[in-house]
Amino acid sequence: MVPHLVTALTGPLLDLEKKILAATPAIERWFRMEWQEHTPPFYCSVDLRNAGYKLAPVDTNLFPGGFNNLATEMLPLSVQAAMAAIDKYCPDARNLLMIPESHTRNPYYLQNVARLMQIFRQTGLHVRLGTLDPEITQPTPLALPDGNMLVVEPLVRLNNGRRLGLKDFDPCTILLNNDLSAGIPDILQNIHEQSLLPPLHAGWALRRKSNHFAAYDEVAKKFGKMIDVDPWMLNPFHSKCSDINFQEGEGEDCLAANVDVLLAKIRKKYKEYGIKEKPFVIVKPDAGTYGMGIMTVKDASEVRDLTRKQRNKMSVIKDGKVVTDVIIQEGVPTFESIKEAVAEPVVYMIDRYVVGGFYRVHAERGVDQNLNAPGSQFVPLAFAQQHAVPDLKAKPGTAAPNRFYVYGVVARLALLAASLEMERTDPNPEVY
Repeated sequence: MVPHLVTALTGPLLDLEKKILAATPAIERWFRMEWQEHTPPFYCSVDLRNAGYKLAPVDTNLFPGGFNNLATEMLPLSVQAAMAAIDKYCPDARNLLMIPESHTRNPYYLQNVARLMQIFRQTGLHVRLGTLDPEITQPTPLALPDGNMLVVEPLVRLNNGRRLGLKDFDPCTILLNNDLSAGIPDILQNIHEQSLLPPLHAGWALRRKSNHFAAYDEVAKKFGKMIDVDPWMLNPFHSKCSDINFQEGEGEDCLAANVDVLLAKIRKKYKEYGIKEKPFVIVKPDAGTYGMGIMTVKDASEVRDLTRKQRNKMSVIKDGKVVTDVIIQEGVPTFESIKEAVAEPVVYMIDRYVVGGFYRVHAERGVDQNLNAPGSQFVPLAFAQQHAVPDLKAKPGTAAPNRFYVYGVVARLALLAASLEMERTDPNPEVY
């Protein structure tokens, strides 16, 4: 299942793989115990970077698109995981209302919506699509590339405004596949009788990456101690700056100072492990997605000398949101490639189960650049077929099942961090 993948699994990462495989029973038990204390997000995708000397999550998405990029062999696993997830919130559920991104006719995204509907229908649910798009006032068909149709319908409040549904459809559960970058619309406020998944504070209107990575710091420390590895092998350093205005050049001192500190910390680690790479950091919005407003920085002077074009690129992201807070994250180069194009693994989970993944591949990007950009392609992998059953007899670094098992472990660490983050940022903890 590995499509001509070239991977530099050398040195420390071989050691990490060895330790994770040796500790498999302890790791799986540890996850089981953690999930008794914490509720995993309903679904999640994690972008990983494998540098050969470290393997770390660089982004955790709680409204994952891209289910259409998973290998079809993964469907049965996705259905089982979706059943487990739905059972937690509404065991007798009959109707599921899904709310996709608004204003989109992107055929790839719509295929993702169709795949999600397929998964949830297989769990025994009637699934319909409601839209937050105010221009849609009646059921509207959207064509899919394969000739099929999706129908989106206007949302309405039912039952004296206490419930959310469609004109003749009252769901038990509402699944958001809309990351709320544009803010939280009134129609989604004050829903107490139905499960809204993920919760509103998971959307980019309120969520901050720095909260996620602060929770991930704790998870990585705990995990590193358990299997006896340096948590840095699994964790990118990070810091944040607020009150930034790229157009006016405000907050640049904070940015430059943080870049300096972070680069110094990375250099120290590189020296400790004999790594010859040139360290770099990634500056990106603390809220938001779609690979917008991201830059690679190798020296603090670069953030002081931004061109007008760079300032424009960094200052506004999806839905025209102005960037005021940024996260500065240790850059993890990727040493994986498919047919000479740079690649990074993306792992998908529903509830606490890994249900598949793919490689994001970009022929025009370097090993130190963001690959989530126009021109990227996706190579599906049947991760889970192999992810659950590693080959303990294989030499470290030689068996794909082992690498995917390790990827699945690190992705689940990010999933656990997301569940801590959601608990800590919940504006109404007593409601649940």
